[in-house]
Amino acid sequence: MTIVVTAPTGNAGSRVVQLLVQAGARPRVLVRDPDRLPPDLLPLVEVAQGDLRDPGFVAGAFQDAESVFWATPEAFDVPDPLDDMVAMGENAAAAVRASGVARVLQISSVGAELRQGAGLIDGLARNEEQLAATGTDLLTLRCGYYFTNLLGMLDSLREGVLTTTVAPSRRMPWVDPRDVGDIAAARLLAGWTGSSVAAVHGPVDLSWDEAAEILAATLGREVSAVRITSEQLQAALTGAGLSEVAAAGIAAMSTGIPDDFEPEQPRDFRSTTPTTLAAWACETLRGAAVSSTKD
Repeated sequence: MTIVVTAPTGNAGSRVVQLLVQAGARPRVLVRDPDRLPPDLLPLVEVAQGDLRDPGFVAGAFQDAESVFWATPEAFDVPDPLDDMVAMGENAAAAVRASGVARVLQISSVGAELRQGAGLIDGLARNEEQLAATGTDLLTLRCGYYFTNLLGMLDSLREGVLTTTVAPSRRMPWVDPRDVGDIAAARLLAGWTGSSVAAVHGPVDLSWDEAAEILAATLGREVSAVRITSEQLQAALTGAGLSEVAAAGIAAMSTGIPDDFEPEQPRDFRSTTPTTLAAWACETLRGAAVSSTKD
């Protein structure tokens, strides 16, 4: 059984690759730069080097594959990330049709069910539609807010500030992407028939205020959730080198979702995963914050 894995160096994709290899599979990993893969992994996988924006590369990489793990890579350094996401989704859909891939597991996001108005999440919504139109057996995992997004906030967290563009009291699912990878790998190995949407909501819904309390306890310093405007976030992002279009798309991922939004897939036993924000922060964020301070 050939399983194709996109974004194999990403937070969820790397976990998928690890578990597939440990289960005895030899996944085909699609990567632009093989040097980003662990050297000891290379003999255990089939490497296909190329860019998901290249339709010929994607078509060739999908040949003879039974299943595909599809995670649209984040490309914030391009003029219009949303256009890139749609283009990559179209390449995936065309390759699925051409090669007759039996099953695709797509990583999507809570909020994609809105279909429009949620910034770059709209790209994932479009990918859902593109892949569904192929007729393949499609399993879409709509995931909560990744803990790893906090790694991009280290500077403000060291100053005791957790910034958000939404009300700090607003609750939403937060999840460790490794847990997403666990579920994805299990489903890829077990297989499925038909198409469905499932949620990966993490252990519990959290408000930004609650997340700040957890981070404060873990980091050993006061941390407060502070609301900033969408314009302030966009200014910070463009100041870091992103295009105005990319910055607006990132900001709308939060502000485009209504405060009273309820995910289409309710939290239940299947969508609840074990890793808490406190456990992840203790293992990953605290070390990163200390290392960054020393640097």
